[in-house]
Amino acid sequence: MLSWAVTFLIIAIIAAVLGFGGIAGTATSIAKLLFFLFLVLFVVAVILNLFRRGRP
Repeated sequence: MLSWAVTFLIIAIIAAVLGFGGIAGTATSIAKLLFFLFLVLFVVAVILNLFRRGRP
């Protein structure tokens, strides 16, 4: 999922350089959304892993 966020970020940068403001804004929004979704899922996975290790 992090690779998707990086892909959309690269698309946004290329679109901004070429002057496509609407596409760049949309790709940036998608990249942000995917990054924060990845971050939340990562934190949940770490917390669940910590709870599972504590059990015998």
